[in-house]
Amino acid sequence: MVDVKVTNGTLPQQEIEYYIEQAQKKYPDKVLTAIDLDVDGDYINCAYHFGTEPFQRIRRITGYLVGTLDRFNNAKRAEEADRLKHAAN
Repeated sequence: MVDVKVTNGTLPQQEIEYYIEQAQKKYPDKVLTAIDLDVDGDYINCAYHFGTEPFQRIRRITGYLVGTLDRFNNAKRAEEADRLKHAAN
């Protein structure tokens, strides 16, 4: 859900939805959280606010690329537990 704030006037809902669509098309790789729309006569000044994208860690464990160990059987879980883990400095 995108939070929309309109200042110095009013806009019809259809026009607000248009600005949301255009922002999502213009910035497809970002998560749009809010838009500030400032009515300035015949012009609209737009300020976009973006949130952070959720990040899922992917690791290579025992030859497989995985995010979590929940799909591993007991043997693979034991293999992962027995691995030598190195500290990152």
